[in-house]
Amino acid sequence: MSKQFDVIVIGAGPGGYIAAIRAAQLGFQVACIDEWTNAAGGAAPGGTCTNVGCIPSKALLQSSEHFDHANHHFAEHGISTGAVKMDVAKMIARKDNVVKQNNDGILYLFKKNKVSFFHGRGSFVKAVEGGYEIKVAGKAEETLVGKQVIVATGSNARSLPSVPFDEVNVLSNDGALRVGAVPKKLAVIGSGVIGLEMGSVWRRLGADVTILEGLPTFLGAVDEQIAKEAKKAFDKQGLKIELGVKVGEIKSLKKGVSIAYTNAKGEEVKLDADKLIVSIGRVPNTNGLNVEAVGLQLDERGAILVDGDCKTNLPGVWAVGDVVRGPMLAHKAEEEGVAVAERIAGQHGHVNFNTIPWVIYTSPEIAWVGRTEQQLKADGVKYKAGSFPFLANGRARALGDTTGMVKFLADAATDEILGVHIVGPMASELIAEAVVAMEFRASAEDIARICHAHPSLSEATKEAALAVDKRTLNF
Repeated sequence: MSKQFDVIVIGAGPGGYIAAIRAAQLGFQVACIDEWTNAAGGAAPGGTCTNVGCIPSKALLQSSEHFDHANHHFAEHGISTGAVKMDVAKMIARKDNVVKQNNDGILYLFKKNKVSFFHGRGSFVKAVEGGYEIKVAGKAEETLVGKQVIVATGSNARSLPSVPFDEVNVLSNDGALRVGAVPKKLAVIGSGVIGLEMGSVWRRLGADVTILEGLPTFLGAVDEQIAKEAKKAFDKQGLKIELGVKVGEIKSLKKGVSIAYTNAKGEEVKLDADKLIVSIGRVPNTNGLNVEAVGLQLDERGAILVDGDCKTNLPGVWAVGDVVRGPMLAHKAEEEGVAVAERIAGQHGHVNFNTIPWVIYTSPEIAWVGRTEQQLKADGVKYKAGSFPFLANGRARALGDTTGMVKFLADAATDEILGVHIVGPMASELIAEAVVAMEFRASAEDIARICHAHPSLSEATKEAALAVDKRTLNF
């Protein structure tokens, strides 16, 4: 006997579990299916983000940053520590505990909101009268029927064609979070978010880290001025970043990996490393979803085809997050999940792709929203720019972290904010003000006229807005 639901959500990552909760809040009978399993064999909802992505990487970044501060920065504050050691096993255990707290929190939220949770792999069986039959393959097989289905199955790490992940020597983001000891030499292919964050973790703990990037420019999606400032900081830290390389043969050795590549000068280089992290992007995950059974259409990348409202080609079937077009960001998935639940209820859910923030949690942090200066030039938009360095910010000086700047881009005629770009301390938090401002179509003058607490890092945001009109007060 199949169990009947108004809404079935396949996947309990940020897009899926949030969609399920919002749909339940709107009065629907909701089921959410997810197959992530923890070491004890229990359910581990939260998807890539919670289990092997955003949350565990931030835990390791925090631990490694404490270690780095103790080794290199405490002395300037008058703190003597003696020899500082890192217990990697304890650091990983703390990370695992942070993950479990988030897993358990989601299960609690399902219970609180009366969402029926099924632990297993969800897949389409067939269309039935008034909805779709969904099979749950887990410890106990279940058959569910839903009037509406939201697919939120996320993405998988992209591997190199000739070098599959073994999670021992050749690591995806998953394996990179479970390294049992600090490698002497670490190679990373790809200088995106995962490559830079994981490279930073293990460099701080003592690894010799080399990052190989195929593109000739560093962080091409980031504003050029901000990217250059970040690169300068990473170079100073000892993170070796090689741009414009062409990776050749990669061999797994008894201990480690050998990577052959051609550098930007055309020279043949061989790099031997204890571990290799491959972070060359992610691919939409429709594995085992059985899309053929119902005729759910995919695009040429393997993503589920959706329109602007996240509707698929099938009536009553929606898709959100990494498995559809758009940036693969947890918060983008959440917004789409909420919007779809509200659309099912006849409301007008909304996601503004122009005000989705991006963050790289390195040190310095990098965060931005809106368009870059190079994009505005390419689009022929007349703009004004203003920036303010953290070097001139009192709170940054007190923190002992004055790297970077805040940069505003505003329309030359209307002064509307078109983009805000930050590299420096707590950029991930500071960007929120810019997102709010842009969502309300504020001008740079609006931010410049708002009183900001003193001393605070946010004053750099105000000063950068003032700089658009060439009237900074503290620089």
